[in-house]
Amino acid sequence: MSNLIDGSSQKHRLGVVSYLNAKPLTEGLDDDADLVLTHAVPAALAPMLDANDVDVALVPVIDLVGPGRKWKIVSDACIGCDGETLTVRVFSNIPPSEVETLYVDGDSHTSVALAQVIWLQKFGRRLNIVQLDDSIDRNCCDAILLIGDKVITSHLPHLDIQTDLGGAWKSLTGLPFVFAAWAAKQEYDTGHLDAVLAKARDAGVRNADRIASNVGPGLGWPVELAQRYLTHRLRFTITPRHKEGLTKFVTLAQKLELVPAKQELVFA
Repeated sequence: MSNLIDGSSQKHRLGVVSYLNAKPLTEGLDDDADLVLTHAVPAALAPMLDANDVDVALVPVIDLVGPGRKWKIVSDACIGCDGETLTVRVFSNIPPSEVETLYVDGDSHTSVALAQVIWLQKFGRRLNIVQLDDSIDRNCCDAILLIGDKVITSHLPHLDIQTDLGGAWKSLTGLPFVFAAWAAKQEYDTGHLDAVLAKARDAGVRNADRIASNVGPGLGWPVELAQRYLTHRLRFTITPRHKEGLTKFVTLAQKLELVPAKQELVFA
């Protein structure tokens, strides 16, 4: 497919995440006349890419190897970590090793799979996953997985034990983790979009303090915490070690039969 960046008539339609953690990846993209941005929660972006509602999307990495998908990672820009994330956490009122049923945030796919991988590898326990919805009384839940800004804005005083999945993964494997990456269908011609996304990421990282100050409070974040989150907790580049961590995660998810065994990661 052609696009304006290559000098023709088709714009790139980008699906982007609404959370604070994605803001450094989209710095300046709103001002690019060759791009059309659509904002959504992470779990909604993969179906949008399936349906051709967007051309490129910042998708949960577990969706890269979903059934029948032939997608590629089109940029080294990502939402990742190298240790604790702060915003991908299991809240429980029992020790993590005793958790059997995990109620999960429907906005996430990768984090749900990551929790299942960690609990099996670390505690030898297969989790029973239940989707949280308005019909479920959170006060009756022993363990809840939340992601994104909701970790900061939700109040769960009865769940006073917290397990940060980024930290748990690092402890388990010694590797960083990638939660979301820019992806497109393998046949889609991204042109020079990789350079555009890298430039936006680099600008966002340079301006992370300002982004945190300007955007964080509107999403429920104290400014200092938002600044620390964007500048110290998260990583925004897929390094060779992040790629190793991502590959290991997919392999473990396949062993758990969370994704098809024959699907492979493709890097453009």
